[in-house]
Amino acid sequence: MDQLEAFDKQLNDFVDYLFGPRDARVRGWFMLDSCLPTLLLTLVYLVIVYFGTLYMKNRPAYSLKGVLIAYNFAVTMLSLYMLIELILATWQGEYNLQCQNLNSAGGADIRVAKVLWWYYFSKLIEFLDTIFFVLRKKNSQISFLHVYHHASMFNIWWCVMNWIPCGQSFFGPTLNSFIHVLMYSYYGLSTIPSMHKYLWWKKYLTQAQLIQFLLTITHTLSAAVVPCGFPLGCLLFQSSYMLTLVILFVNFYVKTYKKKTFRDDGKCSRDLKDGRNGLVNGYSAVFNGTISTKKSQ
Repeated sequence: MDQLEAFDKQLNDFVDYLFGPRDARVRGWFMLDSCLPTLLLTLVYLVIVYFGTLYMKNRPAYSLKGVLIAYNFAVTMLSLYMLIELILATWQGEYNLQCQNLNSAGGADIRVAKVLWWYYFSKLIEFLDTIFFVLRKKNSQISFLHVYHHASMFNIWWCVMNWIPCGQSFFGPTLNSFIHVLMYSYYGLSTIPSMHKYLWWKKYLTQAQLIQFLLTITHTLSAAVVPCGFPLGCLLFQSSYMLTLVILFVNFYVKTYKKKTFRDDGKCSRDLKDGRNGLVNGYSAVFNGTISTKKSQ
């Protein structure tokens, strides 16, 4: 135990050396004082994905229909809460849309930080997206984009919460929470057979997600062009990270909607078998519903 505590201290001292003093307003918040829990949970996630896939290889897939309905509903409600609370908190603090620093809004900054903690924690909850894929043997959905996004976002948001837990950090989660309300409600509805005929709008969700990335990059760079005291290094890192997601997402989008538009006979295909609906969960190829339609004859 002493050795673990010593390692934990050395690891966090090194992180503090890299990034500087942390924001004192979030000290003591659950899972934030040490980076070790976040790193270990990410490692557990990766191990489950790798060995879980091997374990399920020669075993029947689980249905999980009831679990998926409950899960999608819960994440939809959490996303709706974060969306509403971020809008109200930033309105209370009279946040500047172009650029907002970390210390000028008083109590509203703390309110924003509390919501963003839930956003950070939601990235842990969303590990279940991949675990459900593993249990349902939807291995085609466990792409590099999917795993890269899930593993990286959880760790990036640990850093965000420790150093930039409010201010300019509000914008991306606000957009993403709105997208997640639409997306997880779609996933939930897709588990109900009678609702399948109403789910024609999946492609527009995918386009909305790409717009989300571009808006976030634009918003981030606007604070670099006309600064307000928000750390420049954080802005540049976020823009670079988002650019990697745009590149991976565009590649995914082209493969999903361009190359698969026409099949052998040249007719449009509406095949959504095995849940390949082209949606991106946050920034990752993911589907946890159960839609399946017949191929065009």
